Amino acid sequence: MAMELRQQAKMSQQLRMTPQLQQAIKLLQLSRMELIAEVRQEMVENPVLEEVPTVYDGDSERNDERERENSDETAEVKADEGDMEQIDWEAYAEKYSSQGPGNHYSGLRGDEDYPSLEQTLSTSESLTEHLLTQLRLAELEETAEYIGTLIIGNLNETGLLTGVTVEDLAEDAGASVEEVEEVLELIQGFDPLGVAGRDLGETLMIQARVRFPEEDLLFAIIEEHIPDLECKSYGRIARAQGVSKEEVIEAAKLLTDLDPRPARHFSSSSARYITPDLYIRKIDGEWVIMLNEDGLPRLRISNFYRQELARKKEEGEADEVKDYIQEKLRGAMWLIRSIHQRQNTIVKVAESIIKFQHEFFEKGIEYLRPLVLRDVAEDIEMSESTVSRVTSNKYVHTPRGVFELKFFFNSSITNTGGADLASEAVKAKIRDIIAEEDPKKPLSDSKIVERLKADKIDIARRTVAKYREAMGILSSSKRKQLF
Repeated sequence: MAMELRQQAKMSQQLRMTPQLQQAIKLLQLSRMELIAEVRQEMVENPVLEEVPTVYDGDSERNDERERENSDETAEVKADEGDMEQIDWEAYAEKYSSQGPGNHYSGLRGDEDYPSLEQTLSTSESLTEHLLTQLRLAELEETAEYIGTLIIGNLNETGLLTGVTVEDLAEDAGASVEEVEEVLELIQGFDPLGVAGRDLGETLMIQARVRFPEEDLLFAIIEEHIPDLECKSYGRIARAQGVSKEEVIEAAKLLTDLDPRPARHFSSSSARYITPDLYIRKIDGEWVIMLNEDGLPRLRISNFYRQELARKKEEGEADEVKDYIQEKLRGAMWLIRSIHQRQNTIVKVAESIIKFQHEFFEKGIEYLRPLVLRDVAEDIEMSESTVSRVTSNKYVHTPRGVFELKFFFNSSITNTGGADLASEAVKAKIRDIIAEEDPKKPLSDSKIVERLKADKIDIARRTVAKYREAMGILSSSKRKQLF
């Protein structure tokens, strides 16, 4: 058999992941705050970009003129894009996928439908700062103060000293265990009382000895019967301590005045503060979507660099400066285009969500319907991957509350009438049932199943338990209150 080499021309379509497309996809999945940071960084790196100044002086004609000038500049930028390669955005988004950056309306301030200032502010002092201030005021010797900083630095977000022993701290500080214990006892007396306890029992005991110094039964319950107390086994505690059940209940009432998480009121460096990307409100009977663009710079191309590039082109000579300006100009136009694409896509997705979840906006969470990404993707004629990116790390403020866009996508549960319900709607019903129960006779999961059946929702007891745990609601035995 003869072997031969031949050349053959073949045409095929291939997607190319250009830097511009990578940027467009990246911007699409950024949260609002991340987008602002990204735009600010681009403005630092690209001198061709500049922010459109917003100056309102009360002269409406001059303000309108400024707006027309800005619009004209944007139109010129779009006109200059003719020589840029046309991209099939949907094909790229379908072919390529990149990881998100991590795990979130101008002129609308003052309306009662929007978050108050208090909802967007964080506390000014952290637990660590609060304790270090008290440590410095204690005027300890250098070694003792260093031990104190080690203890405070190892507290978790609830104010407990976990994951490290006094022996570990002594070794790190080059001190004795007794010295560490002495400083630890001092810090445990700091505000908030109970901080630096090594477990729940010690935290409660610190508070109990200060607030109720004569209550020996309370001390015994904290030391020996916390698990029994969680299960409301007051009779077992009474028998073990040789007292009446009523005495145990009275001591347990005192325990409810103690705080198992003494640091709850202090800010944490890991706390997340959410500002909505969108606002949805009803105006004249119609649901209206408004983008939150507060803080997002309005971009335009610098006139100076455009004029400089035009002058270089007229000279007709190869020039490194001309190439540099042209490259930066192209990058600037891509960024502006990508931001417009991102904002338009978010609005399209939100419009589709309103269409599918109209009853939720009108009547509440009980009317949330099942919805999957494919439904919205087909409605707006985009890929599921694009919808997934748009709904990640994006939040919307509605008259019903602030929700992540992914909240509106729910699995389906069929009721006895054959209609489909969203899982979040079922969770809401479970939450309402538990909220209305008698706290002295809480409903078991089986009883909740029966209540749901009365509302034509037929789900298994294990599903109720799963939903209850997902919402952070305790079991009936732990919800029971005797006082």
